[in-house]
Amino acid sequence: MPTDIDTQSRQFEVTQSYDRMAWLYDVYDAPMEILGLRKRRRRVIPLAYGETLEVGVGTGKNLAHYGPEVKLWAVDLSFAMLERAKRRASRLGRQVNFDLVDLTGMPFPDDAFDTTVATSVFCSVAAPVEGLRELGRVTKPDGQILLVEHVRPSGRLLGAVADILTAITRRVFGFRINRRTEESIAEAGLRIVALRRNGVWREIVARPGLDRGSPDE
Repeated sequence: MPTDIDTQSRQFEVTQSYDRMAWLYDVYDAPMEILGLRKRRRRVIPLAYGETLEVGVGTGKNLAHYGPEVKLWAVDLSFAMLERAKRRASRLGRQVNFDLVDLTGMPFPDDAFDTTVATSVFCSVAAPVEGLRELGRVTKPDGQILLVEHVRPSGRLLGAVADILTAITRRVFGFRINRRTEESIAEAGLRIVALRRNGVWREIVARPGLDRGSPDE
């Protein structure tokens, strides 16, 4: 079983990868955008309302899609990616509260946000269940957690290929293409209240677990 030190070491390696590649990130990520991420972020991000936290903001590709009434916080563990997001927010004229924060140990109080957001983030979080639990903790009991994620293909052959290729993507780019995010959401104690599946893509609206006092759906 991995220790906290093992997890921290893996996350440090991932963060280093994103720091190195930040200047080129929008270029090498372009195929993911074309293959479905762009249209999904345009569909999901406008659902955000109220005080909103985006984790793993990256270079800030979601920033243009939030409604003007949203009060936005955005965090990332990569300093280089965060700097690029700040520049994008400036170009958009968007007021954002940026911070360098580890998703698995955020400094925000319980029930701080109406909406929390992550897009293609949990493929690169070393401890995804812990990160999802943190999202649940900082989201108000009647709030929402908006996720757009790619997951391990369901077919036996494609799943096996994804497992093999993950050894490469993890080492070179810092992310895994074989994550089972729906299972991780359940393990984290969150409730999925809306789900769109298409190939490896998942668009998810979740809420904190019932044990935190949120109303049953």
